[in-house]
Amino acid sequence: MKTTLFWLGGALVAGAMLSGCDSKPSAAVTEKPRAENYQTVKTLQGLVTLDEGPAKTGIVKALSEQGKVLAETRLEDGPHYALDIPAGTELPIVLAYYPSAEAGEKQGMISVVVHAAASKFDINTLSTRIAKQAKALGGYTHKNLVRAAEESGTVPAANKTTAGFRGDPTTQYGGWH
Repeated sequence: MKTTLFWLGGALVAGAMLSGCDSKPSAAVTEKPRAENYQTVKTLQGLVTLDEGPAKTGIVKALSEQGKVLAETRLEDGPHYALDIPAGTELPIVLAYYPSAEAGEKQGMISVVVHAAASKFDINTLSTRIAKQAKALGGYTHKNLVRAAEESGTVPAANKTTAGFRGDPTTQYGGWH
């Protein structure tokens, strides 16, 4: 080991230079995220909203990532749905909205579940756009869903929006600039 001393702006700085035989850069370890699953029966619920407003009818299915139907419910006179997901079900889960039984396997909109602790999932055009973008980024993971949401332009940067701001405007953004 070689130690070198530097004089920098009135301070003595010591720098150590290490050398070793056969030292190679270590490869980055990429680890597949551990899949979460439900320990007990879990009720997932939310709203289905179409471009023209709340959905009145249709079918909501919970699907495994491979497309297996885990649970299904019908919307009757309103946009609210609730599905009981069996214990042991592995995430991610795709929540798919079908406008009618005649729609076949072509769903209208989707939302994706990647965390076992969450239970409320709205299904709409935004959730569909984010889910499809996450899938294109490499799959339904927390990281890909966050990135897709950020890239969709719908997530404001922290404390950078004035919409709905209440309070003293001289304190927002740290005061007047």
